[in-house]
Amino acid sequence: MTVEKVAVSTVGTVEKVAIVTAGGSGMGAAAAKRLARDGYKVAILSSSGKGEALAAELGGIGVTGSNQSNDDLKRLVDATVAKWGRVDVLVNSAGHGPRAPILDITDEQWHQGIDVYFLNVVRPVRLVAPIMKAQRKGSIVNISTAWVSQPSAMFPTSAVARAGLAVYTKIFTDTFAADNIRMNNVLPGWIDSLPATEERRDSVPMQRYGTSDEIAAAIAFLASDEASYITGQSLRVDGGLIRSV
Repeated sequence: MTVEKVAVSTVGTVEKVAIVTAGGSGMGAAAAKRLARDGYKVAILSSSGKGEALAAELGGIGVTGSNQSNDDLKRLVDATVAKWGRVDVLVNSAGHGPRAPILDITDEQWHQGIDVYFLNVVRPVRLVAPIMKAQRKGSIVNISTAWVSQPSAMFPTSAVARAGLAVYTKIFTDTFAADNIRMNNVLPGWIDSLPATEERRDSVPMQRYGTSDEIAAAIAFLASDEASYITGQSLRVDGGLIRSV
């Protein structure tokens, strides 16, 4: 479906539509559930098949595929527009990239980290931004990491790639804010979808892990009209783990 047809088909439409990539489990799945509860029709991409099952449960569309595949993402976006005629929200989640001591990371692993943690956003945004521009409205929320500004040696490829994502977000905002398309990042700290350790818990001022539902609540806020004047920002949701002015 062309962008022009999307623009026409949205006239009189009251349904809100959200796409969630890497949404089969963890924070992506929690975001899909929260957005569905908030009244969105949801379309979910996941590589495991869990996204299709969750989408069926939520009355949405599920595609089994990878956010590293332009073809799989296009199938998802095309199916979404064919069914509902618009895309109001795009939530970009991610899988897990390589982890190793910094000098042990190979060129191939660095490239894989960029694929997992940066291009996972670039690819779907290329497809969805023109649709949102035709609508003159849209919100994109990327799940990043609390360690993007104060990196941990534990997550080298994530921190490096997502530092690039922070810059990409600012450039995108400069380009599309006048079209009423917003992009923001959520920066989770230690979340319950990760293995829990006492040392990690003690490092958090709130003395606990966050929950996937708490990340989903932040995503839902940034996606909503209540955040209509917020764009180009990175919101930490980490229990006070990283503090800076």
